[in-house]
Amino acid sequence: MNNTALCFCGSKIAFQDCCQKYISGTQKAPTALALMRSRYSAYVVKNADYLVATTHESTRNLFSKDEILRWASENQWQKLEIVSFEETIVEFKAFFRGPDAKAYIHHERSTFEKVNGHWYYIDGVFFET
Repeated sequence: MNNTALCFCGSKIAFQDCCQKYISGTQKAPTALALMRSRYSAYVVKNADYLVATTHESTRNLFSKDEILRWASENQWQKLEIVSFEETIVEFKAFFRGPDAKAYIHHERSTFEKVNGHWYYIDGVFFET
């Protein structure tokens, strides 16, 4: 991938200057919104390790690395739209094409928590789209 390409999260910043620094571990996401954006980008680049590592330990056992990787790989991620955000809650829509080539929208209101200076995804409420 071209490191000067725009980030997948829609920030209009180069991937290397945006989500890649969080996904690679060189920096920690400073806000719940930054973590949510980087988690979307991690789906695009199929980095299941990051997705597991940034899930809160209280809910981490509900997610399988293999299932995350399968879902990330079988879909073609198109764009991320932030609907709203507060300090610990981010509502977003992730647009993608499924393995059947149909367009889908994953609409979620996610809850995050900061623990020892690190933000973690806890869980989400999913909306029908």
